[in-house]
Amino acid sequence: MKHITKRIPSLRATITLTAFSAGSVSEIHAMLSIEPNGDTFAQQQQRVIAAEAELMQMPELQGAKPVMKRYFLSDAANQVPEIAEQDTCTVSYIQQPPLDGSKLAVWLYLQTDTDIHTEGNTTVVEHNGYRHIWTMGLCNTEAETSYMQTWNTLINYIDILRQHDATLEQNCVRTWFFVRDVDTQYAGLVKSRRECFNEQGLTTNTHYIASTGIGGTPADARAIVQLGGYALTGFQPEQQRYLYAPTHLNRTSDYGVTFERGTLLQFGDRNHIYISGTASIDNRGEVLHVGDIRLQTRRMWENVEKLLEEGGMTYQDVMQIIVYLRDGADYSVVNAMFRERFPDIPFIITLAPVCRPTWLVEMECIAVKAADNPYPAL
Repeated sequence: MKHITKRIPSLRATITLTAFSAGSVSEIHAMLSIEPNGDTFAQQQQRVIAAEAELMQMPELQGAKPVMKRYFLSDAANQVPEIAEQDTCTVSYIQQPPLDGSKLAVWLYLQTDTDIHTEGNTTVVEHNGYRHIWTMGLCNTEAETSYMQTWNTLINYIDILRQHDATLEQNCVRTWFFVRDVDTQYAGLVKSRRECFNEQGLTTNTHYIASTGIGGTPADARAIVQLGGYALTGFQPEQQRYLYAPTHLNRTSDYGVTFERGTLLQFGDRNHIYISGTASIDNRGEVLHVGDIRLQTRRMWENVEKLLEEGGMTYQDVMQIIVYLRDGADYSVVNAMFRERFPDIPFIITLAPVCRPTWLVEMECIAVKAADNPYPAL
């Protein structure tokens, strides 16, 4: 694992990245951030584009191609129409303002030595008999409720998976649900997802899917819900294991929500862990440290640490972190805490309310560790 921070004074931009190599395939997670400097969105975007060009010239990225990209925006409705269509991978645009004061930040995931091609909303990565299916930015605006928009969007996603000989139950590894006005619209999403999952064979007796359900505003004013997903084909069921950390966390189904706390994927040369959105909660499903951002952050770290440990990893194996804050006034405190504990890991802190009002902070992450498993390499 290699961590790099590159500051570009001429652009007032910073690139933080983690690069992991095992076998022939390298993986890179990079965060691009800029100083606001009072610039317009167009000016800030041009600096981000220039920073991304410098990123792609770094020695660690020679031969790398983007798999997926997420823009964190301060005003998606006005900004997305200004973004030039130049990306070659699946892209997510979501209004979750970066709390460093800038109008945008970018998360990029890249790989080397794999066959990468994009079809509409989906980027497909093929290598060693695996097919990794990344789909971002799905919305449905034909319905007027979060329940029906969630249902229609999931049906659309299921159809995309079917085109790649995949199903939601057997192949989907990770989802992201962004919800406009999460305090009032999240309940409809939860009900719709639970009922749709049940139809697809995802129940308390089978399994669910690692996920983040968080406040986020789609660019289209008619959209309440936006979905992103990662699915995988070509693997055996025993290569996937779900993480629970029962000493610290309860099963999400205890309170009617249908996602797994974390998922471990085992390949021949490495293991991946996808940690779902995790907050300050105990193993009875109760929110801990109501009103205290510092204590909630520490308990959140502890919960994630236990999930990683169950999958045979530690924070030293984490490649990227996304932090969601309910109250932007907590940014300086949380940013200082993360910089002290994780000085090398790329992370971004955004304004995005968590699904329970008393949760002040939530995080998700992706981790990878070299392994020697009896399966094909990534």
